[in-house]
Amino acid sequence: MTGSTAMTNRRTFVAASAGLAAFGLTPRLAGAQQRFASIYMFVPAGPGGGWDGLGRAIEQAARQSGLVGTFQFENVGGAGGMVGLPRFLSQRRGRADALMVGGSVMVGASLTNKTPVSLQNTVPVARMTEEAGVIIVPANSPYQNIRQLLDALKENPRAVSVAGGSAGGTDHIILGLMLQKLGRQAREASFVAFPGGGPAQAAVLGGQVAAGISGWSEFSEQIKAGRVRALATTGERRIDTDVPTLKESGMDVVATNWRGVFGAPGINATQRQALVDLMTAIHATEAWRGILTDRGWEDAFLTGTPFEQFLEKDRADTESVLKDLGLA
Repeated sequence: MTGSTAMTNRRTFVAASAGLAAFGLTPRLAGAQQRFASIYMFVPAGPGGGWDGLGRAIEQAARQSGLVGTFQFENVGGAGGMVGLPRFLSQRRGRADALMVGGSVMVGASLTNKTPVSLQNTVPVARMTEEAGVIIVPANSPYQNIRQLLDALKENPRAVSVAGGSAGGTDHIILGLMLQKLGRQAREASFVAFPGGGPAQAAVLGGQVAAGISGWSEFSEQIKAGRVRALATTGERRIDTDVPTLKESGMDVVATNWRGVFGAPGINATQRQALVDLMTAIHATEAWRGILTDRGWEDAFLTGTPFEQFLEKDRADTESVLKDLGLA
């Protein structure tokens, strides 16, 4: 998925110092590097998952580079971000120092759950990353390779429980596409949804499920430690030389998960541009480039009108796929 399921810049911030002070921003003067005194970062998922990881990575790069003084985090998980989203929209309305992490999972979750609010109610700031998924099993699993798991799924999908993020999210869609390619129905999947990558990881490690699907970075440490076995990844090319992609394993499924940040409703164009400029500055740091490499994230930076157009297309594409899979 290149910014969508299974289908796969920069303006200068100009504003009066007095106007900025009202919103906790530091004017961009010669020699003044800090853009915000503080940022409130809302993560609509539990700790330990991909959204939380992106939020913490943004904090790391911003603080190392002196772009932001302090960060305050709040995690509210559930239903692919749909539990937390209304809280962000109502409690942070008009707050120019607030950001919410989100991504493709929220697009699918809002469509699947037919929620009254969605990412369309936020202010798009920047798409930051894309990441391929990984299909893993516990270290003691009888499935030694992806072919064995696919054979079991083809024979009886309901007998193979698979952990992942929210229902209708990227992980669920990947499993549905795999079943479709195997000649089965997506609705036959025994998909066990969790409110974030952390709980899904715990379920796999505890042997509560037969397999799991999540972003590579969420399982990379467990893979390196030998606690889980990576059977395949879902991108166009390998992330790890020892782990094949689904495509090279004979299954024509390519799926990546994009993530980004969004502002609160009610902020004005100048306030929005300040957030865009902040993310643009973070994206240009050496610290951010190092994070991308360390975590296996693809640089998918996009802001402004191109980001808005991407979001419109992604929603339409995701809705189409979910309907094809019987998930919406």
